[in-house]
Amino acid sequence: MSDRERNRLLLVLFIGVLMAALDIAVTGPALPAIRAQFGMDVATASWIFGIYIVANLVASPLLAKASDRFGRRTSFLASVVLFGIGSIIVATAVDVTMLLIGRAIQGFGAGGIFPVATAVVGDVFPVEQRGRALGMIGAVFGIAFLLGPIIGGVLLLFGWQWLFWVNVPIMLLIIGLGVRLLPTGGGNAGGAFDWLGSIVLSTILILSALVLQGVGDLVKQGGSLSTAMIGMIAAVIVLLPVFVWAERRAADPVVQMALFDRRQVIVILAFAFGAGMAEAVTLYLPSLLVSAHGMNESAASFQLIPLVLAMAVASPLSGRVLDKQGAKPVVLGGVALMAAGLLVLGVMPRDMTMYYLFSVLFGFGIAVLLGASLRYMMLGETEPSQRAPAQAILTIVISVGQMIGAALMGAVAVSQVDTTAGYALAMVVTAGVMLALLVVGIWLHPRVQTAPESAPA
Repeated sequence: MSDRERNRLLLVLFIGVLMAALDIAVTGPALPAIRAQFGMDVATASWIFGIYIVANLVASPLLAKASDRFGRRTSFLASVVLFGIGSIIVATAVDVTMLLIGRAIQGFGAGGIFPVATAVVGDVFPVEQRGRALGMIGAVFGIAFLLGPIIGGVLLLFGWQWLFWVNVPIMLLIIGLGVRLLPTGGGNAGGAFDWLGSIVLSTILILSALVLQGVGDLVKQGGSLSTAMIGMIAAVIVLLPVFVWAERRAADPVVQMALFDRRQVIVILAFAFGAGMAEAVTLYLPSLLVSAHGMNESAASFQLIPLVLAMAVASPLSGRVLDKQGAKPVVLGGVALMAAGLLVLGVMPRDMTMYYLFSVLFGFGIAVLLGASLRYMMLGETEPSQRAPAQAILTIVISVGQMIGAALMGAVAVSQVDTTAGYALAMVVTAGVMLALLVVGIWLHPRVQTAPESAPA
């Protein structure tokens, strides 16, 4: 494949990931209008996001595995079509049930887009160009955060439904380009489909997501674990060894257990978990600004723009450095920047100059990890037949880190009498996690990544 063909392919992947990322950014502004139309209370409205997250987690490993059995093109386009169908259902919803079904289908489709896109990069881009490609795709999330409120504000003038209708022409564009440009890849897996492993894993992910969201609500509202939550925790503990047993005996498992025998993979997943925890910081920044500086919520939200700009700039830049220097110095540098930024804000939470310094340091650091580095390293540690499932595992670990991080930081914040001091302490605690990751980084491979044999395009 020529460089020109690769760049055109990268554009297709970029548009697909951007479509899913924009949905997250525009749904927030639409929430008041959706609640008003359907008469939803706050608890019910939270499921507009909650059911999307749960479906996304469940879909990631399943659609990633589908790309091994049926090919990258088929799986990627199927994910995009599912996302589009979900968007149509949401836009035409006549009641809350129909709305949530549409959101679940959207989340399920979105779950396959990013892992399969990353696997495609591993299949068709040579090692010396993977960092650049992954960096461009990683920059999508910063771009979506910047464009989302603007696009959302304009489309809301015509009705909240248009925030979802707009996905339909984008879906059709991706299908038209993807049929011609996406490689088939994958499609080489043999053996019976792993139904048992798929069902058990899906159950574990659904229960885990419900428990973590429930714990997050308890932290905010107070209270203790319900009998139902305790039962879900017990079920997850019981099902985990069942899943491992099922995967070890399956002819074509959803998750290759041998992947976890590699120390480097475990180190990568540790960084993914830590990065997810750190990303949860962004959920509390507006509240910190409201508490420390007396801003209203709208003004506080706009103060996230410097951080997002830093992310959008750093992701493609770090990708290019990855291609030249390898992952270890880039990853450790990113973690160090995050730790420094968190300490600056934790020690001086009432100084806006320090907040802007934090935004630059933390924005660059989190973009380095989540933009390209972790996926770059995972591609280097997996064979073509494991690329997509491994990327899905990475996505799941990051998401679990986000949910645990949000609950942990919320618990730390409410532990203090002074609200600002509570948020500041949460920043310092998260900085401690980043410093611990620097120690874990000792075990990162120092070499520039060497590519395994490429899958057929």
